[in-house]
Amino acid sequence: MHKEISIDNGGTLTDIVVLDGSSIYTAKTLTTPFDLSQCFFDGLRRVSSEIYGDEDIERLLNETATIKYSTTQGTNALVERKGPRLGLIVSEGFDVENLKRKDENHRTLFSSLVGNRVASIPMDQNNLALTEAVVCAVNELGARGASRILVCLTSADFVTHERDVITHYENAFPTHLLGTVPVSASHEISGDKDEFRRIWTTILNGFLHPPMESFLFNAQKRLRNVRGGAAFRIFRNDGGSAKVSKTSAIKTYSSGPRGGMDAVRAAALQRKFQHVISVDVGGTTSDLGCVEDHHVNSNLRGAVQGVETSIELCDIVSIGIGGGSIICAENDAIKVGPSSVGAAPGPACFGLGGTKATITDAFLALGVIEPVAFFGGSMALDKSRSLAAIEKEVGNPLGLSVHDAARAMVGKWVKDLAEGIRRYTSVRDNTVLMAFGGAGPLSICEVAHVLGVRRILIPKYAAMFSAYGVSHSEVSQEYEVPLLQGSKDELQMAIDGLRERARRDMEAEGAQFDDCDLRVRTISAEKIQEIDLESRTGWPTDAGSLQMRVSTVRQRGVSASPKDGIPSSPARADGHRIVRTDAEESQIPVYRLLACEEGEEAMGPAVLEGHYFTGYVPKGWKFRLIDGGDTLLERAGS
Repeated sequence: MHKEISIDNGGTLTDIVVLDGSSIYTAKTLTTPFDLSQCFFDGLRRVSSEIYGDEDIERLLNETATIKYSTTQGTNALVERKGPRLGLIVSEGFDVENLKRKDENHRTLFSSLVGNRVASIPMDQNNLALTEAVVCAVNELGARGASRILVCLTSADFVTHERDVITHYENAFPTHLLGTVPVSASHEISGDKDEFRRIWTTILNGFLHPPMESFLFNAQKRLRNVRGGAAFRIFRNDGGSAKVSKTSAIKTYSSGPRGGMDAVRAAALQRKFQHVISVDVGGTTSDLGCVEDHHVNSNLRGAVQGVETSIELCDIVSIGIGGGSIICAENDAIKVGPSSVGAAPGPACFGLGGTKATITDAFLALGVIEPVAFFGGSMALDKSRSLAAIEKEVGNPLGLSVHDAARAMVGKWVKDLAEGIRRYTSVRDNTVLMAFGGAGPLSICEVAHVLGVRRILIPKYAAMFSAYGVSHSEVSQEYEVPLLQGSKDELQMAIDGLRERARRDMEAEGAQFDDCDLRVRTISAEKIQEIDLESRTGWPTDAGSLQMRVSTVRQRGVSASPKDGIPSSPARADGHRIVRTDAEESQIPVYRLLACEEGEEAMGPAVLEGHYFTGYVPKGWKFRLIDGGDTLLERAGS
């Protein structure tokens, strides 16, 4: 078993990348939101056909060592508020209103996830009284409809007190009894001493847990049914991977975009780009990120749905502009998103019952997208449906012809995406845009023109770049525990305890603990100090929390440096396409990038057909195929 499979499950499309030594195989399939395990196996079947010539999923799985999986299931469940009815147990005297006072977003989210299902218990009492308080609190929450209970206490030694409550709960409500409500404690999710962040992190994790657990264990079961020997691991938002049973649900939030950022960082390091703005355009959103001096920007206490949490998150902003974003006329103007048609029914051109116009329909109407070349040639589009949707949703309301309406749709889509990038970060003289995702390359030159950016990189596997990034993840675990005094003795005890926990977890993953990389740091007053376990330097002088990350050695580092001195030659066009991006029709050349050689280049206007993506190169821009199959676009005079 030597193959490795990486899967990125998005809201519209699911991407699959298979690494087999130096060979890479890829596939895409429509996401099936009604049953994510279906698109999971649809993708495996499709990529097995790419590898063997015929579908043979059992052979593929038997030749695979590891499957790494990233999914938006948890993210979507949170957006749609599809999850359990949470019950919250807090310390007596804690004012729950503190969790809601920040803004309307916090109030609305708390109301949707917890509502009035809150109970408090006093901690300063004997065991018998505490048992009675726990039973009363659980019964009260059960009567209010709680299907999952979270214990979030706020004393200085909240870990000990939460463990006491869990012990009394398990004694009173044994887990083997029917109807026992699942219970978890905040210290199991985070060791953050900030009660606001820790409680919110626990609430979000508790809400995400059931839908993620249900799907992921179902996927594992289906994998066992085909008798595959591959280890199934979840890619997390900290850039690592682990078994399902060793992964908390909150760690799956926004994990797909993190995979893309890891791939962007590797490309920036390889090509010595100092400032890269990544533009990952999917079906529903565009995820914007930044790699500065080969470092992925991140937030120590990242936000989920606008709520600050205890987990570190990659600094990624999602805006409601994607290939499936609905474009319509509203108040005599064109409006883009944030609503999306998704994979079903999809854009009007999909022919699956959708009647809304999208940027995909606009570029199809203008001739940039070829109906029979879409989705790698495996999905034909219906141009007549696109024209009808554009006319109804934009043309007629604004008094425009279909093609004028389509051009106006492209202009507004480009403007909104550029403005989203401007709000997120600043453009520099040396900025490079890296465009990926299924719709990333489509109109990236126009976006760059609006921003004043002169260079763009489109990766060879742009359409499944996040899945490609997931493939480079290492097996890892991360822990955080609170420090009450900050003394060296307390710190050493915490390190020893986490080291033993890490040993058990990594050996359960099949890794040799002595070969793992162990990194330890303390966080105090939001300051981070790295600890050298050998020299014992960097030890803190005050209380805070301790973080430990343990990981296997990364097997695949940065690719070889780019080749210099590749001679240029004119790119060979593979036919022409009639497009109407201007007022009149014109024939422009089409270049199939997989058939081009390194060094081949041409000036726009041109259409680029890549692996599962289409890109439009306007006049004044030049494209050049560089090493590794990536495409570099530059404005004339750069």
